[in-house]
Amino acid sequence: MNNVYIYQNKDWPKFSWNSEKLLPLLGRVRGLQGKIVGKMEALGFELKNEANFETLTLDVIKTTEIEGEILNTDQVRSSLAKRLGMVMPDMVYSEKDVDGVVDMMLDATQNFEKPLTFERLNDWHFSLFPSGRSGMHKIAVGKLRNDFTGPMQVVSGSTSKEIVHYEAPSATILEDELAKFLSWINNNSVALDPVLKAGIAHFWFITLHPYEDGNGRMARAITDMLLARADGIKQRYYSMSAQIRIERKDYYEILEQSQKGNLDITEWLEWFLNCLERGVESSYNTLEKVMYKHQFWTKHSSSIKNDRQKYLLNKLMDGFEGKLNTSKWAKMAKCSTDTALRDIQDLLKKEILEQEMGGGKNTSYKIKVT
Repeated sequence: MNNVYIYQNKDWPKFSWNSEKLLPLLGRVRGLQGKIVGKMEALGFELKNEANFETLTLDVIKTTEIEGEILNTDQVRSSLAKRLGMVMPDMVYSEKDVDGVVDMMLDATQNFEKPLTFERLNDWHFSLFPSGRSGMHKIAVGKLRNDFTGPMQVVSGSTSKEIVHYEAPSATILEDELAKFLSWINNNSVALDPVLKAGIAHFWFITLHPYEDGNGRMARAITDMLLARADGIKQRYYSMSAQIRIERKDYYEILEQSQKGNLDITEWLEWFLNCLERGVESSYNTLEKVMYKHQFWTKHSSSIKNDRQKYLLNKLMDGFEGKLNTSKWAKMAKCSTDTALRDIQDLLKKEILEQEMGGGKNTSYKIKVT
């Protein structure tokens, strides 16, 4: 493996790539994007909003999971609903760190046409670290890293057997380097497909690693911003972060491989486009869930007036983990087990719920497929 980092090449950052190799793949991705956006834009206002909401929820949760952090799903949904002006019956309090990721992702996607500036990036960084700390460590928030404690390195292994996967450019050149990046990203005079631009921007920002922490999440927000530009709409109907989370091991491997050697980033862009293609394809699962939920309530809204039942049925359709039994119903709906049992029996009678295989003490229930 070449020990020269990509930014040490004399022509940095003049990236090159094999257009002949990438164009067929780019064409497929653009076709899929157009298909999914066209399908969703043909639907009603309410359905589009719901699909956008579900996709953004997934995006926020998965971009943090990539970094090993797990956000509370109910808090993410409540934070998003509050900021999008949506009314939800089960709103909960959301922590500042949850609100921060939501604010960053919404600014990136809802304001995709705005220029990306130092100030905007710093605002995102403040949003990600509202307490001024990353875990137990105090960090410089809203400021470029200073390297006072040593070079910025991506490492693995124990202290005595550390493996350095990557060392970022020196902090002394960061301001100039980031200025070049921002000038390029805001320059629309060069004919470059915005999806390809998203892939290059993601790689370039990660390679600079300009902040002490949060660089991965910010790179993915930049990616979402440029993908929104590519689609030309504020609504998000697919999640790149969700697919990267699935392919996290390959993601880190291709980044490390591409950050060493020459300025040809064909392999990175090929991986990026393939990952995006799979992400757009898998988004149909999310959209099918939205469609199913809409059809379900169109059919049953007149027969279900009980708010507890509405709340729990929505939970089931939103991807309830585990088995739903009487005790879980009572706990989630904040009611007695007798009340929970009456709720369930009523839905069984209406053939909206059905009993899962098994029974006895651990009887569980699911929505009946009709």
